[in-house]
Amino acid sequence: MSGAALGIEIVVVFFLALIILHRYGDFKKQHKLVIVATLLAWHLCFLMVFILPLDVTTTIYNRCKLDINGSYTPPTNSGSPQHQGSISPPRKQECFKPWSYIPDGIMPIFWRVVYWTSQFLTWILLPFMQSYARSGGFSITGKIKTALIENAIYYGTYLLIFGAFLIYVAINPKINLQWNQLQTIGIAAANTWGLFLLVLLLGYGLVEIPRSYWNGAKKGFLLMKTYFKVAKLMTEKADAEENLEDIMEEVRKVNESIKYNHPLRKCVDTILKKCPTEYQERMGRNMDDYEDFEERPNTYPTEKTLVKLHKQVIYSVQRHRRTQVQWQILLEQAFYLEDVAKNETSASRQFVHTFQPQEPESKITQYFYTPAIEWYWECLLRPWFHRILAIILATFSIIVVWSECTFFSTRPVLSLFAVFIQLAEKNYNYFYIEMACFFTIFFLSICVYSTVFRIRVFNYYYLASHHQTDAYSLLFSGMLFCRLTPPLCLNFLGLTHMDSSISKRTTDQPTAYTSIMGSMKVLSFIADGFYIYYPMLVVILCIATYFSLGTRCLNLLGFQQFMGDSEMTSDLIDEGKELIRREKRKRQRQEDGENRRREWKERYGNNREDSARNRNVQAEQKESSFTETNTNRSVSSKYTRANGRNERDRVELLQDAEPMDFNADSVNDDPLDSESGRYQPGGRYLSMSRSRIFDDV
Repeated sequence: MSGAALGIEIVVVFFLALIILHRYGDFKKQHKLVIVATLLAWHLCFLMVFILPLDVTTTIYNRCKLDINGSYTPPTNSGSPQHQGSISPPRKQECFKPWSYIPDGIMPIFWRVVYWTSQFLTWILLPFMQSYARSGGFSITGKIKTALIENAIYYGTYLLIFGAFLIYVAINPKINLQWNQLQTIGIAAANTWGLFLLVLLLGYGLVEIPRSYWNGAKKGFLLMKTYFKVAKLMTEKADAEENLEDIMEEVRKVNESIKYNHPLRKCVDTILKKCPTEYQERMGRNMDDYEDFEERPNTYPTEKTLVKLHKQVIYSVQRHRRTQVQWQILLEQAFYLEDVAKNETSASRQFVHTFQPQEPESKITQYFYTPAIEWYWECLLRPWFHRILAIILATFSIIVVWSECTFFSTRPVLSLFAVFIQLAEKNYNYFYIEMACFFTIFFLSICVYSTVFRIRVFNYYYLASHHQTDAYSLLFSGMLFCRLTPPLCLNFLGLTHMDSSISKRTTDQPTAYTSIMGSMKVLSFIADGFYIYYPMLVVILCIATYFSLGTRCLNLLGFQQFMGDSEMTSDLIDEGKELIRREKRKRQRQEDGENRRREWKERYGNNREDSARNRNVQAEQKESSFTETNTNRSVSSKYTRANGRNERDRVELLQDAEPMDFNADSVNDDPLDSESGRYQPGGRYLSMSRSRIFDDV
């Protein structure tokens, strides 16, 4: 198995990163360089988590060989053993090679490539690609210039931190500045920044992950939280639609002012290609393509204004698309939770759905996951499974908090992870060591990474599932992973006392990972101070998270957060419940209309139905379009603008219409997904079908 375990894990971790990235990114629409850079960053970070247990078992095996040979190897930068003459009594007559043993010389090269590649990505390449992806420039040169200007302050801040460490070493007479020490200063500066953020995210994840599973057993709690999310998302959805309308109005004015022979017409064509097809058709009608821009006086926008408008169009379209998709997903989740609440009191013990799922299940799933099995799982087994899992995760969290506060104590050894590893090391139980190390660092990484996925900084950074994450957020997540993972691995080695600077055992061979990091003794106040005592702050952060102090502060500042049965969230819960009732009535009317058409087809046949549909298709389109517009306005008036009295009267009259009039607001009505028209450069359009654009007229 020489190196086979390493190769297998590299392949497995690659596909794991690819699957997760596919859930959040859109491979078809996003730029390939963005996908490749994010995938590489995630892959390298996940490799550190999965390969580090192999490094630990290989190091323990090498220590066993050194004990038998009666020699030891001091820590070196290359990680290769150099035998010296100090003798220590042998502890075992024979060493058993672990199944995942990695030959000497491979791990140092592997860690060096992985670490420095990730650092190049997080500090140089990914920040530049972020600014490049979000830039509104119309040329590669313009985007590069914008990216360099935006990152000048960022790069200057990092150079300032590195320069401070460099000055400290230069003025210290006990230190002779060499290349290895200069490299260690850079690693220490990066790890210090990463450890500062690591403790903040870890303190949140250690409490929130067990609590989320415990609350997952409470169906009423989940339903109230879903109602709260529906109300908030409706507000965001209405705001995104209004913002998109405003931006499209600006694009329309620019499109009308800049004609086909204007020098900036190519920039306008680029902006129009980013607009939804429905708005392209609206702006393409009644436009004289052959009117010279010199024939009438006009104030033309500058290229800088068009760059800003282009950036706003990209952002508004992405936000509108994301809210539309999230709205449909959240509705399905709310309908399902309501079905679970109704089926809990079912005497037949058969799970009954109010609506059939929009995506049909496979025959294998329908065969094994029957309504009876679904009822037992959702109504009986799943709550208990969540409670048991929450207790296990809470136990792990308590062990982590205790070990973070006591890992610096070597006599006696108080860190529980170090105790477990040392007991297994005496018997050289490599499988137990690998499993213990894997579950420990995997739990730590889950607490940190899950917090990264939950963070939302307004709409500036937001990882949205179902392929709705923009390029900027994907690249930013790759930056965070690359900065958090190296200090996370060092923190794990400190918890298990596999780091010689923590265990104080100079006779032990260090792991290949710590040998690449170098000796932090160059900066003693970092190695003996910050790295030791700063992780203790995780206790304060866990207490603050348990009592939801951050959530309460955000509520006081006006950022509404879910607080359970609190009066601060009761209004939004009631509002979300009413929105779900409205959407459920709309869905019911839609299904009733489909059932009527199906019965009509079965009773009278296809020919009669087709002829009747052909006679009334024009009238139905106008009436359905008019009904959809006024109904949506009556619902969204509390979030956007108040409708006039005449419009409200029309809505009241339309509420008594036939159910078939409410076959609107489906997923396919999203203007971003329609293919009713294609934009042609120069202001010309090809319309393939009549779209409902001027419904307000």
